[in-house]
Amino acid sequence: MSKQKEEKTNVMRILDQKKIPYTPHVYPVGETVPDGVTVARLLGQDPAAVFKTLVAKGASGGYYVFDIPVAATLDLKKAAKAVGEKSVSMLPAKELLPLTGYVHGGCSPVGMKKRFPTVFHESCLELETIFVSAGKVGCQVEVEPSRLIELVGGTAAELIVEG
Repeated sequence: MSKQKEEKTNVMRILDQKKIPYTPHVYPVGETVPDGVTVARLLGQDPAAVFKTLVAKGASGGYYVFDIPVAATLDLKKAAKAVGEKSVSMLPAKELLPLTGYVHGGCSPVGMKKRFPTVFHESCLELETIFVSAGKVGCQVEVEPSRLIELVGGTAAELIVEG
């Protein structure tokens, strides 16, 4: 069991290589991939600090990555505005692995097959650290949001449905 905690994901190797401090966190995974709020609960964290990585396709055909708190819903109009697109739509789950190299529930903004424009919800800037997937289901990394944004060449904007 302790061996699993030492197993580094590609995300962790990239963070190590760039000398960006992080804390790995593992959580138990059953037959189904838990939703983000469940992951936050399993980690003992506020869902506002645990971010999910969503991939969308713009009207121009370009791909975009959006990281938002797990309990929030991506506002597609705000997301399109943040990346200068007329509109964006969520990428079908079956297209995620071939495009990014990640599976649903284990998608990270770090280490995708290609670098895509990435936008984090602006609330991350108010937090000391945030949690994002370490690139596989059952594993998250806790990292300073400013370092993460810098690493992926990202920006921050208002992205979620208010409610």
